[in-house]
Formats: sequence, C-alpha cells, structure tokens
Amino acid sequence: MRSLVVLLAGQAMAVMDASILAVAAPSLRADLQASDAQLQLVLAMYTMAFAALVVTGARLGDVLGRPRAFRLGLAGFTAASLAGGLAPTPTTLIAARAVQGAAAALMTPQVLSIIQLEFEGETRARAIGAYSMILAAGVAAGQIAGGVLVSADLLPAAWRPALLVNAPVGAVLLFASRRGLPFASGGARRRLDPAGAALLAVALLAIVLPATFGRDNGWPAWVWPCVGLAALALAAFVAIEQRVRARGRDPLLDLSILGLPGIAPGVTAVALVMGCYSGFLVSLTIHLQDGLGFSPLHAGVVFATYACGFATASLTWTRASRAAQERLPVIGPLAMGSALLAVGLVAEHGGWPVAATAPLLFAGGAGHACAFSPLANRLTTVVRPDQAADLSGLVITAGLGGNVLGVAAFTGVYFGAAPDGSAHALVITTAALAATLVPTAAFAFRALHPRREETDRWVPSESRS
Repeated sequence: MRSLVVLLAGQAMAVMDASILAVAAPSLRADLQASDAQLQLVLAMYTMAFAALVVTGARLGDVLGRPRAFRLGLAGFTAASLAGGLAPTPTTLIAARAVQGAAAALMTPQVLSIIQLEFEGETRARAIGAYSMILAAGVAAGQIAGGVLVSADLLPAAWRPALLVNAPVGAVLLFASRRGLPFASGGARRRLDPAGAALLAVALLAIVLPATFGRDNGWPAWVWPCVGLAALALAAFVAIEQRVRARGRDPLLDLSILGLPGIAPGVTAVALVMGCYSGFLVSLTIHLQDGLGFSPLHAGVVFATYACGFATASLTWTRASRAAQERLPVIGPLAMGSALLAVGLVAEHGGWPVAATAPLLFAGGAGHACAFSPLANRLTTVVRPDQAADLSGLVITAGLGGNVLGVAAFTGVYFGAAPDGSAHALVITTAALAATLVPTAAFAFRALHPRREETDRWVPSESRS
C-alpha cells in the first residue's frame, strides 16, 4: 500500500502541474516581464514535452527497470520544479518547464505499468480506480492549488510557490521510494529504439503544437504544414517499427497491441472522454471568469464538485456486480454528456445556481469515472506482462492528446458561438460535448464486446507467460 501511495503521489504532482500555473499567469507576466509568446510557452511547454516523450518514457521503464525509471523521473521533476520556481528569466523558466515535462514523461508511465504487473483482480481494479481519479481530477486540483498558493502571497512573486511546492514534496517521495517500490518485472529488459522515439516525438509535437497555439494566433499558415508533418512522421514511425520488429529487435511501441481485442476502440474511448472533460473544464472556466466575473480561485473551486463525483465513482465502482461493471463504460459517457448539457441549460436560464449546478457537476464527474476506470481495468487484462509499457504509453498518450485536442476543439466551439462569454456559448459547447460522448459510448461498447474474429485469436493474459 505504501508503494501505491508513493506512485500515485508522483502521478498527482505531474498531472497537477499541467494547470497549476494557469491562474498565476498575471503574476508571472509582471514579475518576469514576459511577452505574450513567452507566457504561452511557459504554460504549454510542459504539456508538449510530456506528450511528445511519454511513449519513450514508458519503454525506458523496460530498459532501466520501472522503479529506477520512476525514481529518475521523480528526481528530474523535482529538480526542474525547483529550477523553475527560482527562474530569473522567461527563457530559463521555459527550459525548466520542458525538462519538467520530460521528467514527467519518464515517471508517470511506470505507475500504470507497475499497477498492472503487481496487482491482480479486485486489488488491481481498486488501484486503477485511484489512479484514474488522480489522472482526471488532477487538472482541476492543479487550478485550485495554484489559486490557493497565488492568493496566499507567500513570496513577492506570487507565482513561484506554485512550482517550489514540488521540491519538498518530491524530496519526501524520493526518500519514501528508496524502499518499498515493487520490482514489477514484465519480462526481459529491452533496448530503446532511438529512431522510433525521434519520429514519434516529432509526430506528437506536430500535432500538439498547432492544437496549443493555433486558435490564439488565428490559425496561421504554419498550422497546416504541421499537420502534414505529423501524418508523414506517423507513417514513417509505423514503417520503421514494423521493420524493427521483423528483424527481431525491440520496437519503441509494439503496434501489434492495437490488434488485441478491444484495445484500439478502448484507447479511442479514453482519448474522447478525456478530450470532452478538458474541453468542458476550460470552456466552463472561461464562462465563469469572463461571463460571470468569478475569480480564478472561485472558478477552480466550482470543479471541486465534479472532482468529488469522479472520486466517489472511481473508488466505489468495484463494488458493483460483474454485470453492472460491464455496462459502466457505456453508461458513463452518456451520463456524463447528459449532465454537462444540463449544466449548460441551467446556466443559460439564470447565472450560476449552485443548488442546481453542483449535483449536475457531481453526476458529470461520476459518469466520467465510470467511462474511464472500468475500461482501463479491462484493457489491462488483455495485454501480456511484457506489453505493460506499451499499454501504459498508449493510454497516457491518448489522455494527453485528448486533453490538448479537446481544449482546441471545444473552446473553438465556445468562442465561435459567442466570443463575449455568454451563457448561450456554454449551451452550444455542452451540446457538442454531449454529441461527442455518444460515439464514445459506442467505442467503449466495442472495447468490451470485440468482434468474434478478434476474440478467437486472443489468449487471455493470465494464461500467457
């Protein structure tokens, strides 16, 4: 249990830091005299480095050993957080955020891999429930924590504690991780495929870069070459990985995992549900701050109800019957979509009545958890132990990619509907979210009920060595 606490605490730090500086942007700009472009890079560089390198980080768990990779990532994350919190210039801070994201990409994939390899049955399901709770609720928690730390005025530059807080927490976790982390052996150690790592990093960066900066810059001409580069790099990555595997060497990502029953539709469902969550979080935050005049901290606290719903469902879904657990990943997206649409409709008819919106946000969070946790648990039963890193990298990449693309897509819908932040824009956005969550439920159904020909080729992971 102590090892799980250490793993999940490291995961929580990494997830929260994707959003913890968002509410500190005015203080950061004033203290470092940062330009608009520099401020954008400070806020986005962490996610870009994280997304580009997470599959490579997952494979490095096989190369270095998962506990060692986790500790190295945690040490790098802690050091980069300290350097960022003490950064004297915007350029230094941008570099520290890039290192921080790269370290998170090494640390976090080991968490799901170790859970998959070291826990079984009901214990694994509960561990994945706690893992998914942190994965989803951490973004909102980062906004809340950032708001609290900035509002406390602990230092003359109010943004610095938002990064410096990771230093003592990381040091404690490093000490605790020296003993107690499970070995988590998934087979023989592997070698890293540098060509595959470089190509995949280029492809993911070419996707994340325009999705992050495109809308704020009016979708400039460079966006479309990035899209083309991403397609070419992905095609080259697939070709190289197939060639590496054919020669008997270790690919960066075992692409055959996508042919296992339910993996491809399951990962797609993960990307869609996380994209809808992030798109809703950012769109609602904009509405609360620009439309209703909420402070950043107040807007962040609103999501505490959503996080409570997610936490409650994540930690209790294992108590449902087996038949109910099979249905939750399908029911969850539909419940989430209905709740989010109801939030938009309520907001359109009278500001922000907490008595009405709080239960709906709780229901939305619970639906989100039901859409994610049972599905993630199901996917871990399909792969072999030596494919744990492949599944971990896929799931985290799907979540990160969904987050970035969801924010770009749904904030685009929001501003397209009403740039002034009116409640009507929120209704249009939540309607788009609800519509997207319908095919998400269909993908989840396909993941739970794969085609017969796929099942006939599959041997359950428990019977494979």
